[in-house]
Amino acid sequence: MIQVTNSLSIDEDELQESFIRASGPGGQNVHKVSTAVQLRFDVRRSPNLPDDVRQRLERLAGQRLTNDGVLIITAQRFRTQERNREDAQARLVELIRQATERPKPRRPTRPTLASKERRLESKGRRADIKKGRGAKGSFD
Repeated sequence: MIQVTNSLSIDEDELQESFIRASGPGGQNVHKVSTAVQLRFDVRRSPNLPDDVRQRLERLAGQRLTNDGVLIITAQRFRTQERNREDAQARLVELIRQATERPKPRRPTRPTLASKERRLESKGRRADIKKGRGAKGSFD
């Protein structure tokens, strides 16, 4: 079990890992060894995620989520499979942890009387500046 929060954990059987070759620099080693990890987590079919967390996670995942609802995280930062596995799992846990936080509801506010007066005063000053730019008199 992977502990996400005090009340939420994910079973390791829900994660599918496949090892692929990493891109980028690394000499001959990068062409021979599959050190990058592609972690797959089925968000829509996970029995451990509450519905509200599932919806927020799908929104947070963005393009990493497939049409079938599978979240794909690719980790290739490190040179070893083990460290990339840990990195991918840590990124998944962090993403789920962000999804567990409920967004604060926005409370509509109104501008104060003083801020309205300040705004009108600055608009008046600006209007006076622009008024002073015109022609001084008409030449008939």
